[in-house]
Amino acid sequence: MARFMDDNFLLSTGAARALFHDVASQMPIIDYHCHLSARLIADHAAFDNLGEMMLGGDHYKWRLMHIAGVDEQLIRGDAPWKDKFVAYAGALEGAVGNPLYHWTHLELRRIFDIEEALTAQSAPSIYRQAGEQLRRGEHDCVDILHSFDVRVLCTTDDPVDDLADHKTIAADPTISTKVYPTFRPDKATQVDAPGFAAYARALCELTGQNPEALSGLVAALENRMDYFHAHGCRLSDHALGTLPELAADVDPDNAYREAMRGSIDAASAEALRFHILCALGRAYSRRGWTMQLHMSALRNVNSRGFAAFGPDTGFDSVGDSLPIARLAALLDAMDREGALPRFILYSLNPVHNAALAALIGAFGQSGVPGRAQFGSAWWFNDTIGGMREQLTTLAAMGHLGSFVGMLTDSRSFLSYPRHEYFRRILCAMLGEWVERGEYPNDRDMLESLVRGICYDNARRYFGLAME
Repeated sequence: MARFMDDNFLLSTGAARALFHDVASQMPIIDYHCHLSARLIADHAAFDNLGEMMLGGDHYKWRLMHIAGVDEQLIRGDAPWKDKFVAYAGALEGAVGNPLYHWTHLELRRIFDIEEALTAQSAPSIYRQAGEQLRRGEHDCVDILHSFDVRVLCTTDDPVDDLADHKTIAADPTISTKVYPTFRPDKATQVDAPGFAAYARALCELTGQNPEALSGLVAALENRMDYFHAHGCRLSDHALGTLPELAADVDPDNAYREAMRGSIDAASAEALRFHILCALGRAYSRRGWTMQLHMSALRNVNSRGFAAFGPDTGFDSVGDSLPIARLAALLDAMDREGALPRFILYSLNPVHNAALAALIGAFGQSGVPGRAQFGSAWWFNDTIGGMREQLTTLAAMGHLGSFVGMLTDSRSFLSYPRHEYFRRILCAMLGEWVERGEYPNDRDMLESLVRGICYDNARRYFGLAME
């Protein structure tokens, strides 16, 4: 019987163990999509205690506690951090099969060198041991990035952001991790949202463009792209609640004027969103950027929870609608003009895996390995089963060797062991294919695959400055 989460955790074959220990575990990290705070990195922010460090802002863990029936004061309330941590430990005891069980123990092991199983009984001692390290000034935000050899980290930023914190980081010689912004223009595409007109005017005012014309909005967005590009940005990211549909009988300029008056109808809103996304895609293509599309999230389904705590606090779910034909039409509209950028598709619903893996195969590009990417298992799917399913589908229907690999998509600085989790799963799958005779036991080919998926492919694909 294997020891709990021993060195060969998840690695059942000799090939898997060799690939992980000799190759995957040695690779640096490019975290090309996350929600970490650039301000905390710029400030070399430290944590006062393990409770705040582990639970502050981590809606994955809040959600687990909520499901386990923990009192709200101990989740998002104002209870002492130690009490919250003990409550989380108690909830974790029953979370068998949940990736949080493994992630939490990897966080304790890799950051604090604590190997004891976390339970409600052991929690006070673990809290004290970690606290002693934190009081010695160990494990601030920058220390954590360095300890995991995070070479590049891409935050998520609104086009109006002045990127002051990124400038501070770039000028700090003690921070070896390169921290770049990612362009997230969701507020400029949500044309039927109540705050759209005010946002469009603020963006245009910032860039000296005419807010009353659609061309002014597009010019303002391009102006900010240039600003972001000058500060190292090479990716955009879009959260698409719905896939827009082109309506040939809708004039986008008229639809924009309706949106600015707050009187746009649903069909015109979809057509305008389609137009803006295409304009953005063309602009990304000219700059050599990658366009990320995150789809099928059903957000804020609990209206009482949302009213009390706001977005991204654990009240989201998985959507069941992803019109693949609309997505294909959006990509095709850019491709017809020769202006389709590199892109990554993510769906929160694994039902869509085969459709997305098939779709990327229609939009390859000569000389660009993996120009179209089926993104890593996301949010509710970054489990053992979810990662295996995504990798299996991509391998079966696409080109696994061109995959750009894992990301954290997290607000927690403790999330970097998720890369280890992914790498163990990847090596386990490759080892199983070798063991079954489905792939040669050729060490050079296997190592090349692992190095590529863990690091090298992302380094080549995104064009991010590494020095």
